[in-house]
Amino acid sequence: MTKLSRRAVLATALAAAIGSAMSIEAASAGDMRIAFGDLPGIESIQTLTAIERAKERGVNVELIVLNDEDLAAQAIVGNQADVGIGAPYTLIQKAGVPIRLFAQISTLRFFPVVNSEFYKEWKDLDGQDVAVQARGSGTEAVMLLMAKTHGIKLGTVSYVPGSEVRRNALIQGTLKASIVDAANRRALETEAPGKFIVLPVDDLSATDEGLFATADYLKNNAADVDILVEELMKTGREITETPAVAVEFRNKYKLLPDLGADADTEISEYYKESATAGSLVLNGGGAEAAADDFAFFSLAGQIEGEPASLKVEDFWDVAAIDRAVAKLGKK
Repeated sequence: MTKLSRRAVLATALAAAIGSAMSIEAASAGDMRIAFGDLPGIESIQTLTAIERAKERGVNVELIVLNDEDLAAQAIVGNQADVGIGAPYTLIQKAGVPIRLFAQISTLRFFPVVNSEFYKEWKDLDGQDVAVQARGSGTEAVMLLMAKTHGIKLGTVSYVPGSEVRRNALIQGTLKASIVDAANRRALETEAPGKFIVLPVDDLSATDEGLFATADYLKNNAADVDILVEELMKTGREITETPAVAVEFRNKYKLLPDLGADADTEISEYYKESATAGSLVLNGGGAEAAADDFAFFSLAGQIEGEPASLKVEDFWDVAAIDRAVAKLGKK
């Protein structure tokens, strides 16, 4: 079994174990249960570092790895977690529980990839099966939007959590068309040069990952939320200024030990590319991010209503961002 396969199996087992034990009592003051709806990889170092720094400042964070954005969102709705990671616009619009985004972590940088033996361009995917991260995820939104843009109708859309898992499936041939992040696009190019084609996408500035919680949690735990948002903002700024510091963070906090020391070069290159693209959010998002999200997720069909008619306050609580920017300054 490959390292990646072992990691996927362990993460899935962990998710199952957590899922079976999620009738947890509500968190006490100073506690924060964060539902991570993905398999942590090198693209998670910024967020994982911010969490470790929040712990250093006294927030008792419990990280719950669920490897599916749907499960993370459901954990918030069911009071089985306090904070989720994702971009749950569909859920926010349709859930009876008032959930709000309160910080943007990163903007979309996904790459639709096809096996060149079967497909060459977008029109070749008409009626064909594809795989994305999860229902309601940014990966799904990108695929749906590009299908609409190119006038095609996708076949079955499968949900396969973990960009590395999808990369591995592409290499093995069990997937012929999927979508991966920048790190796994680079890996595909290295591992199988010429085998895959990256299909073009429009410039995107919508939310890839953000923090969200119920309105009540944000109101009743403002001090802890402020610490997490501040550390997320500081970490994003430091990595953007000096991408190689992501490796230092990984080693200092012993993050992703299963990847081994040979991943440091890949981590450095990934964050150098992310910094150049400006995909790490320096000021937390807020109203400007919401406007981009409304335009993108509406076009992708994941939220209803004309973007201009949607209200920021129905989807976002920007109070923690405003307090963090007032304290740290704006970048």
